[in-house]
Amino acid sequence: MTVPSHSSTEPGEARTGTPGTPRTPGSGTPGSGTPGPAPATGRPVAPPMTPLGRLFAVVALVEAFTWAGLLVGMFLKYVTETTEAGVWLFGRLHGAAFVLYVVVTLVAAVRLRWGWLRALVALACSVPPLLTVPAERVLRRTGYLSDPRARA
Repeated sequence: MTVPSHSSTEPGEARTGTPGTPRTPGSGTPGSGTPGPAPATGRPVAPPMTPLGRLFAVVALVEAFTWAGLLVGMFLKYVTETTEAGVWLFGRLHGAAFVLYVVVTLVAAVRLRWGWLRALVALACSVPPLLTVPAERVLRRTGYLSDPRARA
């Protein structure tokens, strides 16, 4: 018994799978060098972030981290009454991170075309502790940390 060989394929046909099945870009066939399809999470894949979007993401994380440090420092100072070092250190760091977050948010809002309401919400997220991280995640997922032309 002889097994038919599919050693030659027509242009546009895949070597693996069913003969006659066209290869699509991004099909993720092994060795093709193309990425596979987006994971089946139900969420759309956001376009890649711009350098300004990445800067916003980093500053949002730093602002949240320094907020957490300041809260721990205040606990140590006022509740346990053990040391003021946490408030001294994280108070200064958080003040600088807060100002930097406000500046980066305003620049990103203008250059990435967020609109005034989105910019105000992003700024308001810097006041309650740790809200800059969820704000950054929403902006990233919805594509607002990417090139504005990619959203259109």
